[in-house]
Amino acid sequence: MPKLAPSILSADFGRLGEEIAAVEAEADLLHLDVMDGHFVPAISFGADVVRALRRRTRLFLDVHLMVQHPDRHVAPFVEAGADGLTVHVEACPHLHRTLQQIRDAGARAGVALNPSTPFGHAEQVLGDCDLVLLMSVNPGFGGQSFIPFVEGKIAAARRRLQALGATCELEVDGGVKLENCRAVAAAGASILVIGSAVFHNPDPAATLREIRRRLRGEP
Repeated sequence: MPKLAPSILSADFGRLGEEIAAVEAEADLLHLDVMDGHFVPAISFGADVVRALRRRTRLFLDVHLMVQHPDRHVAPFVEAGADGLTVHVEACPHLHRTLQQIRDAGARAGVALNPSTPFGHAEQVLGDCDLVLLMSVNPGFGGQSFIPFVEGKIAAARRRLQALGATCELEVDGGVKLENCRAVAAAGASILVIGSAVFHNPDPAATLREIRRRLRGEP
């Protein structure tokens, strides 16, 4: 059964504590998209929000750094309470060093790839990371539709991880909803990031339960 990671980018920030409370019992981890307005067009939040959430929840805080120069942000986010930091291949000229920096700081290290970036760009560092994140939308905004060709990329990535004996998680982020969650999981995802499908629903916890029901193949 894949883990479910509600993305707070789609939550109501005016009620963020209540939004987290609404999903805490059903979620496996929380996904936090940090955007700087340079690597991606939008700006989201910084380490202070992570610090506030750390006081509010015991869930694993899965921080996705969609930023330029991610090396500069590792220490502040880990100190704020991030349990894992994921950085983009496209933003890291010295990817191996950045992943080592994250691990040395005491967090789990992840590497993310945009939809059109081949999985092979992460292969050399699979032994140095705990997670590979495949973007299934072009990053920068919530509420986008799943890009169809990424389903095949997930399946190919899962086969390659198995062939190499890699143990890292395979996370998928973008456009995952009730209608496609089972297909994404069947392709090989072990973590599903779900944003608008959860937080734009009047009962976020019920949505997560329904997703689990569908993943089990229940009618």
